Amino acid sequence: MSFYTSLSGLKNAQTDLNVIAHNIANSETTGFKKSRVEFADIVAGTAYTSPKMIQGIGSTVEAIDQNFTIGPIEQTGSALDLAITGDGFFQTKNVVSGDTLYTRNGSFSIDENGFINDGAGNRLQFFAPGTTPPAGAPGESAIPATNAAGAAFAGVTVETDGTIRASYADGTNTVVGTVALASFTSPTGLKQVGSSNWQATGLSGTPTFGQPDSGVYGGLLSGALERSNVDIAEELVNLITAQRYFQANAKAIDTATQISQTVINLRT
Repeated sequence: MSFYTSLSGLKNAQTDLNVIAHNIANSETTGFKKSRVEFADIVAGTAYTSPKMIQGIGSTVEAIDQNFTIGPIEQTGSALDLAITGDGFFQTKNVVSGDTLYTRNGSFSIDENGFINDGAGNRLQFFAPGTTPPAGAPGESAIPATNAAGAAFAGVTVETDGTIRASYADGTNTVVGTVALASFTSPTGLKQVGSSNWQATGLSGTPTFGQPDSGVYGGLLSGALERSNVDIAEELVNLITAQRYFQANAKAIDTATQISQTVINLRT
């Protein structure tokens, strides 16, 4: 029994090492959120077992929880690099699959068609001019290449309240829309899908939308990005702890094997 008990600990230690390694590997990934393994004990007993005779038979991974604390803010100077100062998420849409994604990675740019996209081509969702939640749902639209007077597009700015303004060569500007931020009852229930993106699940609840600088959503910082919230020093300490955990369980298995071999030799 001790062999299988220690084997469960060995498998859990491997899971812990994998999660820590994943955190360290993404310590420089924009908008990344670190994770932590939660363990639970396993016991052997029935309704008729004396409480003083219940035996522990190992451990199991209960959950891998995500930590959504805000990471350090790094200044970049690019107008479409956006950092959220609260608990909100950007909403984007994959134009190929139609999937709705949520992210803290605010590294955006304008494509050749005038849409605001992330690095993977997912389009940023925002409220059309004159609409606010819940009166209107977020969507996407292209920034016109010229204004009504025929002046060419010159640039774009994003204000702290999420207002997107397009500037034109004749000195005029127009409001394109307002960045939409999403909030969830339980962000730890969001499903990781890679590239610092998440999808809503039944555990996270459905998103509620709001404008920056309102409620829990937080404001926007233009010309800045939120870095990973991974603390390298903390992860290295966790790595050493997980390594000791792995080694201790491996030693317990080795000891159980030696005892079993001794018993076999006695019988022969």
